[in-house]
Amino acid sequence: MGNQYTAHQPDSRGFIDYSREEHATWQILIERQLPCLAGRACAEYQAGLDLLDLPRDRIPQLGEINAVLTPCTGWSVVAVPALISFDRFFALLANRQFPVATFIRRRDELDYLQEPDIFHEIFGHCAMLTNPAFADFTHTYGQLGLSASKEERVFLARLYWFTVEFGLLDTPAGLRIYGGGILSSIGETAYALSETPRRTPFELQDVLRTPYRIDIMQPLYYVLPSLDSLYSLTRDEILAQLAQARQLGLFSPLYPPKPMQAAS
Repeated sequence: MGNQYTAHQPDSRGFIDYSREEHATWQILIERQLPCLAGRACAEYQAGLDLLDLPRDRIPQLGEINAVLTPCTGWSVVAVPALISFDRFFALLANRQFPVATFIRRRDELDYLQEPDIFHEIFGHCAMLTNPAFADFTHTYGQLGLSASKEERVFLARLYWFTVEFGLLDTPAGLRIYGGGILSSIGETAYALSETPRRTPFELQDVLRTPYRIDIMQPLYYVLPSLDSLYSLTRDEILAQLAQARQLGLFSPLYPPKPMQAAS
């Protein structure tokens, strides 16, 4: 990632001082994204967003998010550098702490950023963490990852990708989004529910065997029947399916290989 973005360090009171430009970027992102989510985001996300009551004209402080999250589900958010190790990531989730990189994208990268920034983390993920079923699944996932081998973590990454980041939900009102990677992306919010991508019912072993690329619109989404069905996945069941997935191997990718970059 280089030195393109540097996370802000909280002061002794936990306060992060953002610039006027950074607050303005937040306002652009949130005010253009909110109207796009009507009729697309799941009811659980909308309920969480109402609870968080995020400011429009400034980046919220992490303490404001925790004042809502902790009473709801025992979760909190923690400031981290732009990138953290898998060990740290899983340890935080296992402790019901969600890592938030405390920088925001530049104006010339409003539509897409490979590294998760504070808008993605707070607007995309924190509303769902007010939901007990989703919060419990994320906690279980962290516990699993903490004790998993390096090889197992690669498979577990796919489970996170196709649920927490890019999951869809089948509801009586129709398909709805619960994945934070979609909910924080103006392009993918419309694309995910369009006729272009494939959508298929969530099957744990299929998810564990599905390769993905982070830098394209997803060619395939997995659809859960309910958020409760996500939490009903026990640690033992996930590990058993993971062992089988490793034996069976990966599905063929539904996307072209990443173009080779010329050596500089």
